[in-house]
Amino acid sequence: MKSVLALLLSMSLAACGPKTGQGLVNAQQSSDIRSDLNFGNAKNVIFLIGDGMGLTQITAGMYNNNNKTALEHFPIVGLHKCHSFNNLVTDSAAGATAFASGVKTVNGAIGVDHTGARKETLLEEAERKGLSTGLIATSTIVHATPAAFVSHVPNRRLYEEIALDMMDTEVDVIIGGGKAFFTRREDEKDLYSDLRSRNYQVKDYLDDDLKNIDFPENSNFAYFTADKDPLPRAQGREYLIPATKKTLEFLGNRSPKGFFVMIEGSQIDWGGHANNAEYVLDEFDEFDKVIKMCMDFAKSNGETLVVVTADHETGGLAINPESTMRNLKTAFTTGGHTATLIPVFAYGPGAERFSGIYDNTEIYKKFRQAYGWKK
Repeated sequence: MKSVLALLLSMSLAACGPKTGQGLVNAQQSSDIRSDLNFGNAKNVIFLIGDGMGLTQITAGMYNNNNKTALEHFPIVGLHKCHSFNNLVTDSAAGATAFASGVKTVNGAIGVDHTGARKETLLEEAERKGLSTGLIATSTIVHATPAAFVSHVPNRRLYEEIALDMMDTEVDVIIGGGKAFFTRREDEKDLYSDLRSRNYQVKDYLDDDLKNIDFPENSNFAYFTADKDPLPRAQGREYLIPATKKTLEFLGNRSPKGFFVMIEGSQIDWGGHANNAEYVLDEFDEFDKVIKMCMDFAKSNGETLVVVTADHETGGLAINPESTMRNLKTAFTTGGHTATLIPVFAYGPGAERFSGIYDNTEIYKKFRQAYGWKK
């Protein structure tokens, strides 16, 4: 089977581009791509979500970085249909629920289907099966995307309920903003104390910079990067890269059964909502560095599937005439989301499953298949 698929891939790649000059794929590149494919099961999954990161955001980020992006090195590329159950234009809650639980739901809902029924998430199943797990975001950790992996609520704005739901799933590593929803709650519960009673080392931005903190050896770890929303990178936020590095090292040694981690570049979306191209590009640049770090980890590890995608595109970003490398003329069509197809990039064991065009709910199924999980 492997040799047949490799032959078909080689024929397809050879037919796609010129044989000489600046063609997209030459014989050596084709060989490199074939050698990167791994048709076995994955022990670990790194799922990277660039919130609001459509094809134009990726293109703009690439041109702004001397025509280079870490995404060029993924051998498998697909497209997913991002619409929600009730709207052609999804929001992050419904989009992330599709990834996490494999169901289309209504905009605003988290961890439930369109009828309101709770649906187990990938992260919850990973915990149940004895894998180690992690959630990292440049938003609050109770924001829609990370919340969809650990919570089950009808409305994404129920931040305190989402924080309380997180107590039910012992995520090994939690890194993001939102300290206030754990410590200054309307119900006066102290979730810091609850976390510590559940074998967590809990730190936050008032204790020390994440770069200076060693992860614990025998307990879980939670680090809150801001009281509510973290700052943009341009204003001094710099924890995503060290958080990713330390988390991969930590999870890699945590469970012999493997791990699942979701890492979100949350503020690419916020730049799109603000119609601020510089904001988008700066957030993408950081996320691109994180993608490379994850790819390097997977290449050295050999048992790790890395998948990069977005929940939706934000802003209707366009790269207009008179643009040049590192001097882009951009425009936006909306301050909200759009319904365009979203790219999916995959590398590692099981990556071949992610080619083609499919619903966003299929990403959940493809992850389970890559792990070799049965219903």
